[in-house]
Amino acid sequence: MIKKLLIYNSGGGIGDSIQLFPLILSLENLFKKSEIYYLGSHENHYLGKLKEYNIKVKTLDLGLKYFGFRWWHLTKVKKNFYELKLEQFDLIIDCQSKFRNTIILKQIPTKAFYSSTFKNMFCSGLDRPAKEFSSDLKKINYNIKSIPKIYFDESERLLPDKNYIGFSLTQGNVYRNKEWPLDKVIKLSEELVKNNKIPVFLIEKKYQEIKNKIKHSIPSALFPEHETTLNSPALVTCLGKRLDLAITIDNGIMHMLSLSEVPIISLFGPTNAEKFAPKYKNSKILDSKRIYNSKNVSDITVEDVLQAAKQFVNF
Repeated sequence: MIKKLLIYNSGGGIGDSIQLFPLILSLENLFKKSEIYYLGSHENHYLGKLKEYNIKVKTLDLGLKYFGFRWWHLTKVKKNFYELKLEQFDLIIDCQSKFRNTIILKQIPTKAFYSSTFKNMFCSGLDRPAKEFSSDLKKINYNIKSIPKIYFDESERLLPDKNYIGFSLTQGNVYRNKEWPLDKVIKLSEELVKNNKIPVFLIEKKYQEIKNKIKHSIPSALFPEHETTLNSPALVTCLGKRLDLAITIDNGIMHMLSLSEVPIISLFGPTNAEKFAPKYKNSKILDSKRIYNSKNVSDITVEDVLQAAKQFVNF
């Protein structure tokens, strides 16, 4: 019986954490009354910026910053774990596939270990083959009704009408250029305005310079996050319910919006669309690698996005 399990996430972004929502909920459903612990290589967003989503996990803090990314962690894991005076886990689930991270993670005492690293070769203690084990999980998608009502009320106040087209154009990860050029965003917005659509830009208050540039070119553009005292990814998800369509690069906001299952067009360049893009009926991917054999997302044209948008909204 699985009473205590640990999920390990090496990704540091909010989007990486949101992508784990279905896994956590599915594990809760399969292993009822079990304690679910979370170990990340970075901060635990479930207790921070994502707390309004009400994902219930406990934190395993081994006092090792960037857990799994330093070979010297091998010498500290067991010692630090036993100092916490915790019993061994019944199951550890490794949500990444780096050899080093998996080797280090495997030092934590557990009865069973699941990892896809090197085609599941590190799996142990499972009562069935690794592929069967992973397929046993009945996928439970996140229900946005778990978000406090205040965020739905505020999103309706901020966007009370119809014909809204949402945009997300800023990236959190600075190591890969995933941004679509601002001049293309403005040209696309101008075309949408001609067709009686209202551009809504989902950007944080810190991006005041970008806001000013857009507002100068598109006077009708709205910036709802700049008109509220609420500051939470949960608000972005609720704003997604007010949109007819969202157009976004591969970033955390894309994942926040995907929880609302708003019709969405996601623009990909250097990153893996198969791995990161939202997966539901009204999700459309424009990937420069597929369209132009290029990792430069800037190669995607305004016309490419307009044609994709016509699949979801009337012009």
